[in-house]
Amino acid sequence: MLPDQFLQELKYRSDIEQVIGSYVNLRRRGRTLSGLCPFHSEKSPSFTVYPENQSFYCFGCQAGGDVINFIRRIENLDYMEAVRFLAQRAGMQVPENAGDSRTAQLRKRILELNRDAARYFHRNLMSEAGRPGRAYLIGRGLTKSTITRFGIGYAGEGWDGLTTAMRQMGYTREELVAAHLANESQKGGIYDVFRNRAIFPIIDLRGNVIAFGGRNLGEQGPKYLNSSDTLVFKKSRNLFALNFAKNSDRSELILCEGYMDVVSMHQAGFTNAVATLGTALTEEQSRLIAQYTGEVVLSYDSDGPGQKATRRATDLLEAAGVKIRVLSIPDAKDPDEYIKKFGAERFALLIEGSSSATDFAINNLRRENDLTTAEGKVSFLKQFAVLMADLPSPIEREVYLSKICRELEVDKAAIAGQIEREQKKRSYRNRKREERELIAPPAKGRTEADRADELLQRQLPREMKAAERLLRYLLRHPDRAEWLRDRLPESYLPGENDRALYRILLQRGLSGQELTLAALGETLPPQAVDRVTRWMLPGAPAVTDEEAEDCLNCLQSHAAQMSREELGQLSGEALRQYIENLNRAKNRRGE
Repeated sequence: MLPDQFLQELKYRSDIEQVIGSYVNLRRRGRTLSGLCPFHSEKSPSFTVYPENQSFYCFGCQAGGDVINFIRRIENLDYMEAVRFLAQRAGMQVPENAGDSRTAQLRKRILELNRDAARYFHRNLMSEAGRPGRAYLIGRGLTKSTITRFGIGYAGEGWDGLTTAMRQMGYTREELVAAHLANESQKGGIYDVFRNRAIFPIIDLRGNVIAFGGRNLGEQGPKYLNSSDTLVFKKSRNLFALNFAKNSDRSELILCEGYMDVVSMHQAGFTNAVATLGTALTEEQSRLIAQYTGEVVLSYDSDGPGQKATRRATDLLEAAGVKIRVLSIPDAKDPDEYIKKFGAERFALLIEGSSSATDFAINNLRRENDLTTAEGKVSFLKQFAVLMADLPSPIEREVYLSKICRELEVDKAAIAGQIEREQKKRSYRNRKREERELIAPPAKGRTEADRADELLQRQLPREMKAAERLLRYLLRHPDRAEWLRDRLPESYLPGENDRALYRILLQRGLSGQELTLAALGETLPPQAVDRVTRWMLPGAPAVTDEEAEDCLNCLQSHAAQMSREELGQLSGEALRQYIENLNRAKNRRGE
């Protein structure tokens, strides 16, 4: 098995737009690109490339996947040959088996080291040596329970407090440097990366400590210091506190700039707050957010850099299919300061009254154009017309149009005509896309399992739909693998293809491996990759926890009605689960 880290790096060095563009003549249409499919004959383009999640999908022949799957198909190669093809193009070395083993072992050791380092920092904070750290955190209004919940710690002023403690626990110099907990000195020694800082552990969705952020408590050095990328951490692909926020009872996420904003908001009851990790929001983080919510409240600082970050985040999140609201914070620089000044209830009212992305965009246009001049008005109104043409709601469009025309004292009919012209352009492009999507896929490459699944779709449509939705749920929520394993034996899925896919997703989820197209392509047949790609397309509906529970009940109820012949084939966990389901069904009937 190839390491997930290598596959991720290979994909990021092999931009799908550039790779496919060397084989297919692509034309941009909004956030995607389209062209004639290279895998089947067609006159109208039905082949679509999605740069935002580095995938492709053909609505004609249903071929799909990532850049590795494309090369595999177009060059008629097997999986490893396609990987080597791209690696050579990107100037990368494909790891051999021995290297894979060493990398996997180092990754495991870094995770163990991070866990022990987090415990060290937290113990240090609670000791006499941690008085400066405690004074800072208490001064910021944090309670002991909040400090404990987030595992916040303290790094002392000494040069080797952590490295000495970790070396005594058996960790090597190389492991400390690889985890970015220590740096090498010019004299050949090593010293702590984090010194005289409040330490915020960064925890992934499986509960692993993958990195740290440190807030400076002294005068020298950057205000915040974050772990560099390591084998277990990519700052552009993770979010602080998402491990907590994904379980919040609030449907939206609040996106903040810093650790303290998030921690203080959680303490005030806003447990759906997350933050980027020392960088502006990235495409990868936007796609990650889209997996857990359909709406985000942007809560960035009100200063110039904060407003610039808001504009960038709005574009990225809208491209990922997420609805945006923008929080305006009066009389305070950031959420932490506002909550301290006015309290959680007032902050909740701010969230409820947060403006839409449209209002935010219009205000930006106002700032960018001098509306006191004729030239500035014309520029503003042209950009306004483009913005309005993107709005799906005619009522919303009418409200904004009337308001702006009244404010600027311009003829409403003229601006409405400009908007209509923009809409016609979009309507034409949308109609062409719909025509492409109606093309019937050819029946080729079908296996016995495919034909059996088609029969089951007619015989057990409800159960087959439930199985597919649970597979989609597991794909988006690998941290729920253990929960599914304990309640859904493989035999409960009706279709052979579903069982094979469930087996692979479950195994990777339980072992903490990635469930990306690049990683799955190594073990899945091309037809399964096509199917998974369709589920992962931008805008594809997510399966909620409640829907997953309903689907699980559906399959369990079906399993409780199995025939004697089917029952005789069950053993172990599957048989125990069957008996439990049978008893549960009897209790519901009052027998």
